[in-house]
Amino acid sequence: MKVHVLSLGDPVPLFANQDLSNHVDARVREALAAVQIMNADTFLNTPTDDIIADIVCRHTIPTPKLKADQAYIDGPHEVDIRVSDFGREVRLRGTLLALIVPFDGEGGMFYVNPGRWGGGIRGNLHYNDLVLTIRGENLQPSAVDKQFKALIQEIEDYLNAQQSMADAHRNSLPNRLRPEIEARKQKLLESRKMLAGLSFPIRARPDTPKTYAAPVTRRKIITTSPATTTPFAPEPVLDQANYEAILGIIDSMAHVMERSPTAFTTMGEESLRQHFLVQLNGHFEGQATGETFNFAGKTDILIRDKDRNIFIAECKFWGGEKAFLETIDQLLGYLSWRDTKAAVIMFNRNRNFSGVLQTIQETVPKHPHLKRVLPKRSETSFRYLFGMPTDHNRELQLTVLAFHIPAS
Repeated sequence: MKVHVLSLGDPVPLFANQDLSNHVDARVREALAAVQIMNADTFLNTPTDDIIADIVCRHTIPTPKLKADQAYIDGPHEVDIRVSDFGREVRLRGTLLALIVPFDGEGGMFYVNPGRWGGGIRGNLHYNDLVLTIRGENLQPSAVDKQFKALIQEIEDYLNAQQSMADAHRNSLPNRLRPEIEARKQKLLESRKMLAGLSFPIRARPDTPKTYAAPVTRRKIITTSPATTTPFAPEPVLDQANYEAILGIIDSMAHVMERSPTAFTTMGEESLRQHFLVQLNGHFEGQATGETFNFAGKTDILIRDKDRNIFIAECKFWGGEKAFLETIDQLLGYLSWRDTKAAVIMFNRNRNFSGVLQTIQETVPKHPHLKRVLPKRSETSFRYLFGMPTDHNRELQLTVLAFHIPAS
């Protein structure tokens, strides 16, 4: 929209009306309040990290960004200027030049001070344009140019100071939110468990959740009850400590294979999988039989609780990037609820094992359902967090373990 410079009135002080630290405090209060007012079922169904990301996005400080490279001069305009003549104010006809500087962001932040008082900068806002003006009787191009550049630099300094405070606020906000979120989730879950434990009959809504855990005793596989989709309904998942123990046993067995290659060079995927099943069932006991770990199809290692898979591992020989992505898709097809654990056990019989590891790390970020790359377990073991294709609130923790089994 065209700027009508003369209709804007006198320039007003910039960065002088409000204190940014007060804005930061207000945003923190609003963010913490957002945790408490979120719908309970939605709250329980949404991963904590996703709640944090959403609230942080909505409660950050939107500092403006000048588009100085798109600035242009408007004028000259004939105006009255006031000069002092031996104590008398005299009005003369002079020239006004305006520098129109477009910007992105919230214009109101030009009135907020980031702790740099005393600049004395003045200007006007017109939609997404910052208007800086210079008035004078005999303006010289070089002097005007120098003055406008100095003004822009000073404004940039203020905006940079704002951005530093905004970044500090954004970086600290997750640590303020996480304990509030976890405390509310815990309180909601305890309230629902308490309701289920009362001896008196309760007329509950049809969507009242029922909580259960999957019993399994050599070492017990413990499941907990996370939320799924609205309405909240807990489902069994594999305890994180047991997940780590399973991965450790897989690691140990694979290292045996690497150290004794002649015993395994002729084995295919199914035979190699059987060795893992023997080791895993030697450490974990199932609910109905002596075997917690079973297999279905050609390559699956799985734990089932009633009709649900709570852990699945796929044993595959490395077949390149395309086959690797297809394996991930296969796992996502098996697992359709949140907080389930899975693993891809990738055997390599190629010579360039370093190339395989590099390809794994470059390939997974290309998958459309990857949410985050997690810290890797080791040089050959990588962790990822995926959202389910039908609902990204439902998450799968996937570990890729790569091992080199030399060919004969």
